Amino acid sequence: MTIEEAQIDKELIPILEKVSDPEIPVLTVLDLGVVRFAKITKPNFVEVKITPTYSGCPAMDVIGDDITSALSENGYETKVDLVLAPAWTTDMITESGRKTLEEYGIAPPMDAVSDKKALLGEEQVVKCPQCHSTNTKMVSQFGSTACKALFKCHDCQEPFDYFKCLI
Repeated sequence: MTIEEAQIDKELIPILEKVSDPEIPVLTVLDLGVVRFAKITKPNFVEVKITPTYSGCPAMDVIGDDITSALSENGYETKVDLVLAPAWTTDMITESGRKTLEEYGIAPPMDAVSDKKALLGEEQVVKCPQCHSTNTKMVSQFGSTACKALFKCHDCQEPFDYFKCLI
């Protein structure tokens, strides 16, 4: 999903671009694609709808509070609602967000077929974000957060997180 595909008033984009994901602070809430709707509905009042990356995501309360604070600092009262449908998918991470993840050292999500291989016990090929080798191996299905898996690169010997694909 692109920022243009979300229903966000243009004047709110610069404000929301400064709100980081609390678990991956190099990503903004817009990069991550969790903001579905942000509209000025009355003078100085904004309604925002956010979708969790997965059901029960502990960061959503913090994200809602951070959005409210950022908009408040810019003179807006805010109502933030959590919406569960349609469900968030990794397709909603922007291209910029994917590049930022890789630069930060987290392998961005691939496609659903690649992740299904891991669930079926097949070898999953994930490119190392440090040296770009595909000579990698999953160490654990769960990394630093539930939405990431832990991998190790056999070429550079570095461990890294892989942001699991959710479609």
